[in-house]
Amino acid sequence: MNEFAHGTIYGAVIVTVLMSVTAMALWFERKFAGRMQSRVGPNIVGPFGLLQPVADVLKLLQKEDIIPERADRALFNLAPLLAAIGAIGAAAVVPFSADVIGADLDVGVLYLLAIGAITVLPVFAAGWASNNKFALLGGMRAIAQSVSYEVPLVLAAMVPVILSGSMRVSAVVAYQAEHQWLVIWPFFLGIPAFVLFMLAMLAESNRIPFDIPEAESELVAGVTTEYTGMKFALFYVAEYVHTLVASAVASALFLGGWDGPFSPGLHWMVGKTLLLFAGIYWVRWSLLRFRSDQLMRLCWRYLVPAGVLLVGAAGAWVNFAG
Repeated sequence: MNEFAHGTIYGAVIVTVLMSVTAMALWFERKFAGRMQSRVGPNIVGPFGLLQPVADVLKLLQKEDIIPERADRALFNLAPLLAAIGAIGAAAVVPFSADVIGADLDVGVLYLLAIGAITVLPVFAAGWASNNKFALLGGMRAIAQSVSYEVPLVLAAMVPVILSGSMRVSAVVAYQAEHQWLVIWPFFLGIPAFVLFMLAMLAESNRIPFDIPEAESELVAGVTTEYTGMKFALFYVAEYVHTLVASAVASALFLGGWDGPFSPGLHWMVGKTLLLFAGIYWVRWSLLRFRSDQLMRLCWRYLVPAGVLLVGAAGAWVNFAG
């Protein structure tokens, strides 16, 4: 099978699975939040409310497509689609198993970091094109947050790259499998780097307590204020897909990916990814939103210095401990 056919087939499979999991994630989060808040959650449409995502899509498809009179129509219409495409595109280099991977790039980690950084541009474009002050402020907040938290995210991702000596994601996973991934990272490097990566990833995904760009309490809905119907839904699809893919990346870089006891394979990668995904829900429905000043202070005063120290320590470990 040539590379084009391989990429097309695997890409179609991965996108289908991602969108299916995202649809079920909407149901799971509502049930999860309902249980945490002592309420029922969706239970009317379908058995146990399983068809609630389908009902939501049908409802959104019936909504009127409204475009503000003085909006930049081209950017306004294009931004939701670009946001969703960017989030899905990150999955291309994630190795779900030794055989299931769209493109095993030599610079896979760099690709992931780069495409994760540019996904904020459609968000800012949506805020600018809406010709709405709430949306514009949300877009400006998104840029500030993304630029800030991209720094600790990159620093955290560099720890496994330095220790394994490769930017190919599958090589990082293979190195962990060869050296027992549970103990491969010295505990004073691996655990802090993993925590740092997850915190920065939450901020990149605009998940509570880092959902400053949306901030419905003061910005109505931020960049999505003027969007209706499926355009509105595409932003939330992008957010959920981005969180899911980032959970898979964290599983690959820090938790051994597809490697596991007894029978390494796809099931281990899926299990670790969904476990992190559920953990993000737990954080979301447990914490309150940070203020903007608290968000920036956490990043530049604590996370960035911690990331610099971790990268320096990883380099010293490789150099002196071999």
